[in-house]
Amino acid sequence: MRAVVVHDYERGARLEDVDVDEPRAGEVLVRVAASGVCASDAHLLAGHSSVATLPMVLGHEGAGVVEAVGPGVDGVSPGDHVVLALYGPCGECAHCRAGELVLCDGPARTQAIFGRMADGSTRLHQGDVAVHPMVGIGSLAEQVVLRAAQVVRIDPDIALDVACLAGCGVTTGVGAVFNTARVPPGASVAVIGCGGVGLNVVQAARLAGASPIVAIDNNPMKLDLASDFGATHVVNSGDGDMAELVAACVPGGVDFAFEVVGDPDLIAATFALTRAGGTCVVVGIPPPGSTIPVDAGKLFWERRLLGTTGGSNIPGRDIPRIMRLYRAGRLELDRLVSQRLPLEKFEAAFDALARSDVARSVVTCA
Repeated sequence: MRAVVVHDYERGARLEDVDVDEPRAGEVLVRVAASGVCASDAHLLAGHSSVATLPMVLGHEGAGVVEAVGPGVDGVSPGDHVVLALYGPCGECAHCRAGELVLCDGPARTQAIFGRMADGSTRLHQGDVAVHPMVGIGSLAEQVVLRAAQVVRIDPDIALDVACLAGCGVTTGVGAVFNTARVPPGASVAVIGCGGVGLNVVQAARLAGASPIVAIDNNPMKLDLASDFGATHVVNSGDGDMAELVAACVPGGVDFAFEVVGDPDLIAATFALTRAGGTCVVVGIPPPGSTIPVDAGKLFWERRLLGTTGGSNIPGRDIPRIMRLYRAGRLELDRLVSQRLPLEKFEAAFDALARSDVARSVVTCA
């Protein structure tokens, strides 16, 4: 099968042939229909990811159709339509046994982060060379083999080139509001960074009943989308001091501020937008080893600085919820897709991401 593979950062990514093994016990083979292209893919391609195990197949936001299942798999069958989840709880570690599935640290999950099965093996190879799927998925490919816990069955009438976004960007943005911050009705919200994840923070805040919702970005196209997705105010960060611009919309600071870029200085500035007792949620992924220069004095006024992993989502709970909200017309997914590209034109998706002129590019793999 064909897959987008990174062997080294100087050569970049190339579309290559990769051999795929049959699924083993507890595993599923999926024919990928579509995959979103996320900033995390670009970070890995640029050599800025802490989860890279080269050679590696890019992509982690996919959906497709089950082709085969290994022994012991009874939750899905060949022909089922599925979303590929960022992770699958192992169900055996101390966190899982305590009901803290988001914090699962069993080998099935921790090895998948680096593109390996629990025993350290991989089902992808080029001759004798092992190839690793990004975070255990590697969805910029025609086929993937992953643990059954990492696939979530969806109704077959939902378009897979839209459903794929629920694998990462939608679950992360929506989950940051519902699961991590738990925004109540009437709360004021600021969202810094209105790309593919930030737009989902905006529309989840709308669903939660937040008001006002202030969207901040330096891209007019994304601010227009944010307004359509539920922002009551939009602020172009290039127009002046961000704190002053937001204060003009919400004097005294917001209840909840979400940083969806991953820049340490911007995280500190986002934290400063909160009122006393307010909460800042770091949704973006800062560079490994970076330090956030937070004014410690603000913590004494009961402010909270929270991190989140994928919107604190539990795939089997959150992805079906997203699909229900989408089918009910309450969650906008179609307009998140700025363009669709065939697998052989994957580079154009990364170019568009670098120019910051799309919400999401979707690569069709079938």
